[in-house]
Amino acid sequence: MNRLSIAKVPIVLIYVASCTSFSDREQIPRNEYGVPQYTQVQSGNVKMITVDQKYRVWTKKVGEGSIKVLLLHGGPAFTHDYLECFQNFLPQAGIEFYYYDQLGCGNSETPTDTSLWRLDRFVEEVEQVREGLQLSDFYLFGHSWGSMLAMEYSYRYPDHLKGVVFSNMTAGAKEYLTYTSSLKTKFFSATEIRTFDSLDQLGQYNAPLYQDLLMSKLYRHVICQLDPWPEPLTRSFRLANLSIYTQMQGVDEFHVTGNLRSWTMWDRLKDIRTPALVLGGVNDEMSPEDMKREAELLPNSRLYLCPQGSHLSMYDDQQNYFNALIGFLKEVEMGKFIAQAKL
Repeated sequence: MNRLSIAKVPIVLIYVASCTSFSDREQIPRNEYGVPQYTQVQSGNVKMITVDQKYRVWTKKVGEGSIKVLLLHGGPAFTHDYLECFQNFLPQAGIEFYYYDQLGCGNSETPTDTSLWRLDRFVEEVEQVREGLQLSDFYLFGHSWGSMLAMEYSYRYPDHLKGVVFSNMTAGAKEYLTYTSSLKTKFFSATEIRTFDSLDQLGQYNAPLYQDLLMSKLYRHVICQLDPWPEPLTRSFRLANLSIYTQMQGVDEFHVTGNLRSWTMWDRLKDIRTPALVLGGVNDEMSPEDMKREAELLPNSRLYLCPQGSHLSMYDDQQNYFNALIGFLKEVEMGKFIAQAKL
């Protein structure tokens, strides 16, 4: 399937926290009880960054290390919350990472100007956040919608990137819709398909029966297979700004009726030469074959599909997911990354 076998990844992880730079921490004086004596007010590594010269977005640094990763959450307009599992893996491997709530959601400002909710503006926002965090030679991680952002950013702003991770995302809305449409026949009975399609045609998306079919028969299989869902994931669903989600995506994951409906990246992937990891799940809502194609078109990439994972593979195939992710980051950092052979 791909050249990154699970057996190889842990070897890379031997190079872990012992390589973390603690110089900043050691320079801070401490009192007799070990309490750091800061000269400036501390805020838990939270930094608000101004974007578009007027709005403030929320970021938070976690861990310390020479490998620095900026996380782009999914949605559009969900929140960083569901990525909180990253703090159980990346800092322990000596990796410094940054949460970031995109404008309009979570801890960031929520303007009412609907003209802001466009892909190209969000790409420019990522660059402004990078500048605000003073990141250079950093790694960009995108999940789902965040991976769309990461693809566009990598194409437009490659100069500061050491590596990029495209997690659980195909490279075109048309292909995405083709695959998600096929999932109904896989998980619904004939009667359920008729019921779902009837409610769909009537626009009854909030009807209890529609929501039950969506959540229990589709989302539970291809979004996250755990039961119950982890609390950070349900929290992120609860905090999502659905007005932005609807404008850009649609009413749910199986309708792309918003302004992303014509998005495609297939013909531009060849121009992204930054070392890249295409990361997904065998049981994803994204087509595994499309993710394989994505990795083939990226000239300096490698593919890893979590064998038990869905769209939230960082939860339902967690160890494989983070082995692959951290292995990639470490290999690029040590100059040992080898892209998979292209057909």
